[in-house]
Amino acid sequence: MYKIIASRMIVPNMHILTIEAPVIARQVQAGQFIILRAEEEGERIPLSVSDWDRARGTITTIFMNIGSTTSRLSQLASGSFIPTVVGPLGNASEIEHFGTVLLIGGCYGIGSLYPVARAMKEKGNRVLVVIEARSSYLFFWEDRYRVLVDKLLHITRDGSKGLKGHIGRIPEILTALDEPVHRVLINGCTFCLKRGSDATRELGIKTVVDLNPIMIDGTGMCGVCRVSVGGMTKFACVQGPEFDGHEVDWAELAQRRKSYMAEEVIPLRTSKCEEHAHQSEEVS
Repeated sequence: MYKIIASRMIVPNMHILTIEAPVIARQVQAGQFIILRAEEEGERIPLSVSDWDRARGTITTIFMNIGSTTSRLSQLASGSFIPTVVGPLGNASEIEHFGTVLLIGGCYGIGSLYPVARAMKEKGNRVLVVIEARSSYLFFWEDRYRVLVDKLLHITRDGSKGLKGHIGRIPEILTALDEPVHRVLINGCTFCLKRGSDATRELGIKTVVDLNPIMIDGTGMCGVCRVSVGGMTKFACVQGPEFDGHEVDWAELAQRRKSYMAEEVIPLRTSKCEEHAHQSEEVS
C-alpha cells in the first residue's frame, strides 16, 4: 500500500497528489510516468510525474478529474492509502544542450512539463514556457516557473491573460520572440499536442510531444497504447511516451482514444444522481 502525503484541488477540476513511493522517487526522471489504482478492484491509469523529492521518497502528480478513477483519486485524503503505484515507466525526456527550447503546456501538462523545464535549465538551455488554459484562473505553478525559466508566456481562450485564443497562436509567439528556437516540447491534451505540432511543422522546428493514448499494463505487453509514428507502429509505454509530433498519425490516435467512450459514461448513468433525477420526475 502506498501512503498519500498530500491531496488537494489546485484549480477547478485539477488535483495534485503526493505519494510516498521511495523506490520510484530514487529513479524517476523528467518525462516519465506512473500507473496507479485508486482501489483494489479499480482500473489502472497512467499519470505523468510532475515532481519528486528523492530525500523524502515522494512523487507528485497532477491530474484532471474527468472519469470514475480520477474522481475517486480526487476524493482521497492525506493519510489514506492506494494499492498500486508502478513506475517509473516510459523513457525519460531527451535532455541535452539544444540552445533555446520552447515548452508548451496545457491543463495537466503545465505540471508535467515542470521537471522537463528544470532539467533543460540544468543543461544550460535558454528555456521559454508557454502555458495555455481556457481562462487565467485555471493556471497553476506560475510562481515555480517564474523563478526557474527565462520567459513565461500565457494563452487564454477568453483573453483574460496573455494572448487570446488557443495553441494555434504559437507561430505568432515564435515570430515575436525574435530569436531562434531549437526545440519545442508539448504536453497536454491530444488537441493541444496536434495543434502545436501543426503550428511548428512549416517552421521546421523539431517538435516533441508527450502522447497520452489509452494504456493498461504500461510494459509493452498488451499493445493497447500503440500509435503510428512515421508510418510505423510504436508502443507509447515503452518506446515513448515522447515522439516527433510531425510524424504522429493524429487521426488514428484520436479515433483510438474514443474506443471506450461509451463505457466511460456508464458510471454516470448508474449513479445516484440519475436515481434522484428519476424520482424528481415522478414527483412532478
